[in-house]
Amino acid sequence: MATWKTPADCRYTKSDEWVRVEGAEAVIGITDYAQDQLSDIVFIEFPSIGATLAAGATFGTVESVKAASDLAMPISGEVIAVNSSLSDSPEKINEDAFGAAWLIRIRHTNLAELDALMDAEAYQKYCEERG
Repeated sequence: MATWKTPADCRYTKSDEWVRVEGAEAVIGITDYAQDQLSDIVFIEFPSIGATLAAGATFGTVESVKAASDLAMPISGEVIAVNSSLSDSPEKINEDAFGAAWLIRIRHTNLAELDALMDAEAYQKYCEERG
């Protein structure tokens, strides 16, 4: 059985994004499970800085040699930074999905939305159920 990294300081969506709250900001990326399923990531599309997006809204696309997937906001907020280094090196997502390969930083607007997301234990179980 595969084991994917699921840091305890993150919350997880059923569409395989993670969010880590850091004070007034939050960092968002795709999970280790997602990068493993996608395989070799070749392109990432980011939202505009300053965009205000609701939880569940599409904020970009990640493309691999296998498929393209829309990215969904785990919680609402205003985009304050994008990890532009991934434009030149999208494969970093395959190497460090929870570290250097974060996708966007937001100024969160509704932390109560975290309650609808899975904790690390629930997300790990969700991934195992999907194989």
